[in-house]
Amino acid sequence: MKSARSIKIFTGISVGVLVISAISALAFGTVTASINKIDAFAGLDKRPEKKSSAVNYLLVGSDTREGLSKAELKALRVGSVATAAGKRSDTMLLVHISKARDKAVLISIPRDTFALIPAHANAAGKMIAPVHSKINSAFNWGGAPLLIQTIEEMTQLKIDHYIEVNFAGFAKVVDSLGGIEVCTKKNINDPKSHLILEAGVHTLNGIEALKYVRTREFDGLGDLGRMQRQQAFMSSVIKKATSAGVLLNPVTVTSFINSSLSAVTTDEGLKNSDLIALAKQMKSLATSSVRTLTVPLSNLSYYSNGVTSAVLWDPVLAPELWDRLREDRAVVDEVSPSPSATAATKVEIIDKFKTRTAEDNICR
Repeated sequence: MKSARSIKIFTGISVGVLVISAISALAFGTVTASINKIDAFAGLDKRPEKKSSAVNYLLVGSDTREGLSKAELKALRVGSVATAAGKRSDTMLLVHISKARDKAVLISIPRDTFALIPAHANAAGKMIAPVHSKINSAFNWGGAPLLIQTIEEMTQLKIDHYIEVNFAGFAKVVDSLGGIEVCTKKNINDPKSHLILEAGVHTLNGIEALKYVRTREFDGLGDLGRMQRQQAFMSSVIKKATSAGVLLNPVTVTSFINSSLSAVTTDEGLKNSDLIALAKQMKSLATSSVRTLTVPLSNLSYYSNGVTSAVLWDPVLAPELWDRLREDRAVVDEVSPSPSATAATKVEIIDKFKTRTAEDNICR
C-alpha cells in the first residue's frame, strides 16, 4: 500500500487524471495498472447527513519519493526516499459533482487554514484533546481519516470518497501525454521549487511540471498564487487528455491509463464502476459547467490560540458556500431581468465567490 504523505502540489491534476483515464479504459482493454485502496474513513462516526445525491470527493497529493529515479530526485532536488520521512498535507481539493451530474465545483483548501483539529490518538496511542492548528496538521497527525473528520466538522459537508495522487505517478502521467502547456505572465525563478521559466508559453515534461505546481516563492502570492496555477494546470491536462491526438492513439491512451491508475490511492468504497460513471458524467460537462475557486478568506495572516501565519475563512461567504454545496445549489447566481427590461437585456451573473470556469483556466 502506498504512503499517505501529502504535499503542496497537484491536487487539481488528479481530477483530470481520473476522469480521462476512466473514459479511455472504456475503449481499450490493455490496462494493467491497479488502484491502491486505504480505509480513509476508519473510526469516523457522527458524520454530517446528506441532503442530496450530489457526490463530494476529497483529493490530496502524496510526496512519497518511491518510484522516482536517482536522476529525477536530483532534478527535483527533493532528497531521497530515506530523507523524506513524515507526512505533509499542504493543499487539498474538494470536488462537488451535482446530483444531476451536470455541474462540478472544484474548491482549493489552503494548507494554512486555521482549524480546530478533533480529538485523536497520536502515534503512541495516547489520546490528544482537540487543538487549534493549521489544517495540514490533521493529515500529519492522523492521515486521511483525521483530515476528513476535520473538514467535515468545519463544513458540515459529507465527504463521499477520498483520492490521493502520488509524487512519482504525477510526473509519469504528464510524460505519457507528451507534456503539458502552461503560460506565465511573469518570469519564474523560485529558489524552493528550483523552477526557472521566462514569461510566455512553455510545454513542460513531468519533472518540470512537478516544479511548476510546487512553485510559490516568486510572485508574492504564496499558496494562493500556487493554487491558481494548479487550477490552470488541471484545466490544461483535461484539455490535452481529451484531445483527438490522445484519445485516437491507442499507444498513448494505454500509457496514460496505466500511469494514471498507478498514481492514485482511493478509499475502499470507491469502485472501478464509480470511476467509470464519474468519467462519463464529467466527459459530458461543458467547460462552463466546471468551476474552480478557493475557499473565501477574510484574513491571510491570522494569529490565534498559538497558531501563527494562518489563513482564516470568511465568516460569511465560507459558510454560505458550504450551505450551497450541501443543498446542491449553484455557486454562481443568474438573475433574470425585471419585467420592464428590454428583450436585449442580458441575464445578470452574480459570482460572489470569484469562481473561474475550466475554460477560463486554459492557457491561451
